[in-house]
Amino acid sequence: MQYISTRNKERQYSASQAIAQGLAPDGGLITPAYIPKLPRSALEDLKSMSYQQRAVYIMKLFLDEFSVKELTDFANAAYGPEKFDTPAVAPVHKLDRETHCLELWHGPTCAFKDMALQMLPHLLTGSLTKLEEDKTVCILVATSGDTGKGALEGFRDVSRTRILVFYPKDGVSQVQQLQMVTQEGGNVAVCAVKGNFDDAQSGVKQLFSDESLRLELAKQGYFFSSANSINWGRVLPQLVYYISAYCDLLRDGEVESGQPINVCVPTGNFGNILAAYYARDMGVPIQKLICASNRNNVLTDFLRTGVYNKGRTFYQTCSPSMDILISSNLERLLLSLTQSDQEVRDYMKLLNQQGSYQISARVHGKLQRLFAGYCCDDSQTKRVIGQIYSRFDYLIDPHTAVAFDALDQYRQETGDATTALVVSTASPFKFCDSVLEGIGAPAQGEGLDLLDALAGRTGLPVPAPLAGLRDKKVRFTQVVEKDSLVDAVRGLLE
Repeated sequence: MQYISTRNKERQYSASQAIAQGLAPDGGLITPAYIPKLPRSALEDLKSMSYQQRAVYIMKLFLDEFSVKELTDFANAAYGPEKFDTPAVAPVHKLDRETHCLELWHGPTCAFKDMALQMLPHLLTGSLTKLEEDKTVCILVATSGDTGKGALEGFRDVSRTRILVFYPKDGVSQVQQLQMVTQEGGNVAVCAVKGNFDDAQSGVKQLFSDESLRLELAKQGYFFSSANSINWGRVLPQLVYYISAYCDLLRDGEVESGQPINVCVPTGNFGNILAAYYARDMGVPIQKLICASNRNNVLTDFLRTGVYNKGRTFYQTCSPSMDILISSNLERLLLSLTQSDQEVRDYMKLLNQQGSYQISARVHGKLQRLFAGYCCDDSQTKRVIGQIYSRFDYLIDPHTAVAFDALDQYRQETGDATTALVVSTASPFKFCDSVLEGIGAPAQGEGLDLLDALAGRTGLPVPAPLAGLRDKKVRFTQVVEKDSLVDAVRGLLE
């Protein structure tokens, strides 16, 4: 399979090149030239397989350079019992007949990013071997909370790699920050940015396009890559859990073969719901893709109006991983809907120069047939946490609560009772203060003390990776201005 840039379809890449580079030199996102279709019997065949076996089957359709043996080794290492606390890896929890929750937080950092970031290091090192690359890869990551820790843990002490994570100062939860700044490993570094996630993300993109810096580091034996969802090696493993979830529903008799489902996804950067879109394109009978946003509702407005406008007030919310105004992965969807790299280039140029763009009526019509967008504020988010806990004795984090609220809005607006899969993206213990408030027990104290408070109130155990933070020392305290990320990079590689 060949890969192309969203901004130049003429330039082609192999799978290993796509994963190793992360981002195209023209600033576009490297994406498959086409999305392969699942064989007719695939979903029935997959339902009896383990998660690891499903991952191999699905990824092989996109990674023809890699053997089944290689991918099997990768999947067993990424999703084995030493990494995930359940054999199911990504279990589906039934709330009622029409509502199921896909739990993506059973990995080593207790967030959905583990699903991709435990696999990416294996894909990347395998790609470097195939390309006979002798330089050390310098991985740059911007995070709104969960990607950072997931990437740090995934790439910790991986040979021929260095990783530097940038996070917005005061823009992540206390637990998320502690997870990053205490990270162990000889090849890792963490740096706070004075600004929000978009500032960090834009800064990283600028580093990728800085040709003089690229040449400077090449002389030192380094080249840039990314572990953000701009890297196809991040998106591909996310397709797996949507296909796997449908297979679980089939296996458990919750749906019949071919029966459609709706999928509701809390998202800021659009990568998680994009993976569901690709799974649908492959043949999973997903009827509606419901995009859930918090108060930073740029995606909700875009889906409803066809206008993407980043020029709005940025809000810090209790669902910080969604506090994003520039949704990079939306660019991949635009290419799929328009089939025109020129049109995508024009949109991205307008976004960069004017801060907004409007898609054509034809493209907007396609978008609305597939997607629906809803949003809610912090007070409603916490209210939903309490409602779900009271009704189902099921504890959720703020991001998942936003998704449940979006699903409720969608059902009330449309009357659509189709079986729905709500994507749960993080352990509630990563956001103890908001969760405690949601269930009627306002937090007293801060930081790690709240882990015990939430455990005591609910009777649920603190996840081991989070409980272990008490014994770790802070290693990283650097803070830089949003236009000084290059200094942090040079410091890492000294």
